[in-house]
Amino acid sequence: MGAAPTLPKALGRATPCRIWSALCPQADDRRSNRVERAATLRSMGLIDRVANSSGEFLLFALTPPRSTSAGDRAQQIADATLARLRPLDLDGLVLYDIADEAARNPAQRPFPFMPTLDPAVFLADNLTTWAGPAIVYRAVGKYSSAELRTWFTEQDPSRVLTVLVGAASSASQSKTCLTHAQALSREANPDLVVGGVAIPERHRRRDDEHLRLLAKQDAGSRFFVTQVVYDINAAKNLVSDYHYACAERRTAPAPIVFTFSVCGSMRTLEFLRWLGVDVPRWIENDLTHAADALEASYRLALTTATDLIAYCRHLGVPFGINVESVSIRRVEIEMAVRLAEQIGAELRR
Repeated sequence: MGAAPTLPKALGRATPCRIWSALCPQADDRRSNRVERAATLRSMGLIDRVANSSGEFLLFALTPPRSTSAGDRAQQIADATLARLRPLDLDGLVLYDIADEAARNPAQRPFPFMPTLDPAVFLADNLTTWAGPAIVYRAVGKYSSAELRTWFTEQDPSRVLTVLVGAASSASQSKTCLTHAQALSREANPDLVVGGVAIPERHRRRDDEHLRLLAKQDAGSRFFVTQVVYDINAAKNLVSDYHYACAERRTAPAPIVFTFSVCGSMRTLEFLRWLGVDVPRWIENDLTHAADALEASYRLALTTATDLIAYCRHLGVPFGINVESVSIRRVEIEMAVRLAEQIGAELRR
């Protein structure tokens, strides 16, 4: 998990396309024989694909049940969730670590904050029939250095990956900062595959998110997961700038996992905004005036995901797709499952 690989000196003046071909020969395979490439990737496990800076994998994100739902209720939720997901050809699960982000946004939260079960505990105690890998988030500011070190040490790197998330705001009181948590992970369990967060909307505002990704890569991040994508141009700008920055530095790009969700109500849309997701006005207008907002948001997410898949393939940037359900409403959860199914079909083309 040290520095990213570099090119031989002989390729120092190579074009971006030649650089990427040298760093990742399978990019040419992707262009010349899509079906064979997809079959090869599907035969590799998620952890291998991330470790090899490969891509094209499908994830589904879960928020653990409320902490008041421990015991039998948590098991019922886990069983029902896995039953919904079993028909999907998923490469892994994502388990979020929820923190109160009131310090980041002073506006009233559309939904009250409810503490949830620790995602690692939910995985170990309730998702026991899930045989695939899982990406467990760690909101590092919630934990002491000793707690994080113990958790890192106990993880099985053949099954668990992690995404380390820093404080939501500089005003937040954190027990451990992100930089220290990254160092702890390397010391405690160097084989554990660690990822970071990518925020395309922040790139639109500051034009430096690609540099943040490179800095996180230098610190050991092997992949990145975005927040929910609604602004396709912001996402494409980030992919493009990151791709060419990697080419200029002769560094292999890490997979970027783009997150998509459905939105069945204006309150859910308001909550996404509160979380920091930028929703373009035309999308808000379409959803507000749609006869069926949930169906409209599904179509929008599928179109955006398909566009990003094509763009990443065009540049040769490794990627994954993550589908989540922001709402706990059954109808929205089932639509998110439908979205994952359709995106999975697109990835296999």
